[in-house]
Amino acid sequence: MAMPFHLEDKIIVIIGGTSGIGEATAKRLHAAGGRLVIAGLDAVASNVDSLEALYIDVDVTDEISLSELMAITFEHFGRIDVLVNCAGSTNGYSTIMESKKAEYDANYSVNALGTALAIKHAVPYMPLNSSIINVASVAGTSGVPYLGALASSKWAVLGITKTAALELGSKQIRVNAVCPTSVDTPRAHAAGGEPQLRMEQRAVPLGRIGQPEEVAAVIHFLASQDSSFVNGQAVGVDGGFSAGMSIEAYNQLAQ
Repeated sequence: MAMPFHLEDKIIVIIGGTSGIGEATAKRLHAAGGRLVIAGLDAVASNVDSLEALYIDVDVTDEISLSELMAITFEHFGRIDVLVNCAGSTNGYSTIMESKKAEYDANYSVNALGTALAIKHAVPYMPLNSSIINVASVAGTSGVPYLGALASSKWAVLGITKTAALELGSKQIRVNAVCPTSVDTPRAHAAGGEPQLRMEQRAVPLGRIGQPEEVAAVIHFLASQDSSFVNGQAVGVDGGFSAGMSIEAYNQLAQ
């Protein structure tokens, strides 16, 4: 019997793998035996903890850049077994009425279109029993005040995930998404996001935001053959946030 969740000799492309969730995922999948391609803006210069990986610069808003990433991976390794779409943008904390078109453009071009185009260009190099994991958000499963541009782009990621799961099922390529709350990364702590963090620390039943390693663990499961019948799913990694507000937050509002 094979070791659970092993990824030995699997060729894994992690887009956005140089920081935050992507970096934690790269470290975990490398430890599980995966052979990594770490892609992102300035990926070549980042060299995450000197992991044994192929580093490739990519701009997910540029379709040619994504196409070249997949072609280079194929030239080096002959296939792509796992694709992790972890590049993300959180642009703008404003109401729908106050938001600007640029905020939508920035979020959609990275979160939604970048995900769709990465899938488009990776699939021709993916054999049977491959896996695609998209990093969405709990904001893709509900409305979130002040985050209309982000939330709508993450809803789009889930639409892309479920549609791709239907279209690629006959090729035995599974497509799933993870949906975290805020995660303890530099992007979550960027200026403007403080109220969101304070709200989640009170409303999440576990009383805190997530850690990148906790999201990476779920990505690891979805990348492995142990999840071979999981397809088209949006897996919450949210401390219970999607189940409802914490009892502490409930009691505060009830007073």
